[in-house]
Amino acid sequence: MKKRNIKKKSNNNNFSKLSVFQNQKYKFKKKCPLSGKGAPIIDYKNTKLLKRYVSENGKILPSRITSVSQKKQRDLSLSIKRARSLALI
Repeated sequence: MKKRNIKKKSNNNNFSKLSVFQNQKYKFKKKCPLSGKGAPIIDYKNTKLLKRYVSENGKILPSRITSVSQKKQRDLSLSIKRARSLALI
């Protein structure tokens, strides 16, 4: 039997070359929707706002999905838990 040299096809797609340790050109960071001018105030009585950050199963969505800052995420989770205990959500 003869051995064949089989070369793998390489994708010329830029996203396939991205690595965790490289400088990434395609880094998109969103701003926090709950901070800045005109941002809504996080309150346990504001159920319309709180329902946006809760999944269908009732779990609090993580900040990497919602792009909320760490400080606002803590306030948000606290107010969601308060609203749950008062049966508002």
